[in-house]
Amino acid sequence: MTGPGPRGRGAHGARRRGGVWGRRRPLRTRLALAVTSAVAFVALGVSTAAFFVTRGALVDQLDLSLTQSARLAAQRDPDAAPGVLAGECRFLAAPACAQVVAADPARDGAGPSPLPVSPEAREVAAGTRRPFVTNITVAGHEARMLTTDYAPGRALQVALRSDTVREGTRDAAWWLAWTALAGVLLAGVLGSWVSRSGLAPVTRIAATAMRIAGTRDPSHRIEEPPPGREDEITRLASSFNTMLAELERSVTAQRRLVADASHELRTPLTALRTNAELLARADRLTPEQRDRAAGALGRQLREVSGLVNDLIELARDEEPQALVEPVPLVPLVRHGVEAAREHWPAVPFRLSLPPDTHPGPLVPGVPARLHRLLGNLLDNAAKFSPPGGPVEVDLRVAGPAGEVELTVRDHGPGIAPEDLPYVFDRFYRAGAARALPGSGLGLAMARQIARAHHAELTAERAPHGGALLRLRFAPDPGPGPDPGPDPGHA
Repeated sequence: MTGPGPRGRGAHGARRRGGVWGRRRPLRTRLALAVTSAVAFVALGVSTAAFFVTRGALVDQLDLSLTQSARLAAQRDPDAAPGVLAGECRFLAAPACAQVVAADPARDGAGPSPLPVSPEAREVAAGTRRPFVTNITVAGHEARMLTTDYAPGRALQVALRSDTVREGTRDAAWWLAWTALAGVLLAGVLGSWVSRSGLAPVTRIAATAMRIAGTRDPSHRIEEPPPGREDEITRLASSFNTMLAELERSVTAQRRLVADASHELRTPLTALRTNAELLARADRLTPEQRDRAAGALGRQLREVSGLVNDLIELARDEEPQALVEPVPLVPLVRHGVEAAREHWPAVPFRLSLPPDTHPGPLVPGVPARLHRLLGNLLDNAAKFSPPGGPVEVDLRVAGPAGEVELTVRDHGPGIAPEDLPYVFDRFYRAGAARALPGSGLGLAMARQIARAHHAELTAERAPHGGALLRLRFAPDPGPGPDPGPDPGHA
């Protein structure tokens, strides 16, 4: 068995290295080479075409001179006998060498003809062939000869040296070659400049991405051109900046979530540890102290468990699609208000429902999640209601498009204008709410559930005091809750 020899392996390795080298060329180099190659092909094509056009023009000019010389010779001596008619045929200089050729070789003049006489020339003299032009060599000189009609039984041959055509063609070829070479070199320089300037935003994008990867700081941005100078590459840079802004907002929200969660967990965990240490020394406590410590420990455990569950639901940020079903809102709202009355016995809840039509407003969703959303809204309203102040819950079908709208209003202090943009942020608590129970996650979770069900949840100040939370369901919310992330709380 024989295998590939060293020569074959070396050639194969060279091909592989060449292919890898070609694939590893930077985009800027490939673009510059592409521009240079394109311009080189164009320059070579134009130069080649110009060469043939120039040579054709010189030959046509020489043929025109031959035709004019033949006409002048015929006019000067229309009845000349066969033989030399005019010109210095030895040097083929101007005026052109002209000779008359007879159709019958026996009628030729004495002595050899200075110009070659071919059978085709005899045919022109006999009138059986059309005039023609041919290239000849006379006395070592290149020449071009025209054979045309002269008189019955005779033809006229006129010759001129074609050195001028050859020299002109050669000069044109040199000039065109140098022009093509200069064009290729200029194209290489311009291609390199175009690739550098055109790909500068891409280079900045790559540098920014590497800087972000190294520093983990998404606040870096790519410098964009002034308005009116945008193109595809600059639009790519603008899109990259938009992506960076979203990434920075997401990272900031994530860091704030972690910081707020750690801050909110620190206090109950400290209290838990303190009460646990007290119960560890239960033999030193009175029965009343042990009961108080055990009760506080249970309440703090429930508080921490609720906070952790809320964080898990907020972090999940999606709805289980398998549980989506048409949900009738009337019984859902009625059941939620009844649960709120049991939980807040001192707060009166006033419920207003649409006319008793079966089955009532339906929205696709997850019943348990919608119940949680309503519960958070009712708990928030009850928490801020003054003693005896009612919480008004109103469900209606509003607008010509049939939008379903649910409003929950309390008669408490309301929402300060400076707090309105932040009431749905995680862990955000207004100054008036810091002394109240809660972690600041209820409204954030309510808006997340609303957005997942294609609904809009807004907060506003009520006309005569208090806060008004408005939940709108679109008339055609689509196939179900959207599992995509909440853009405001990434």
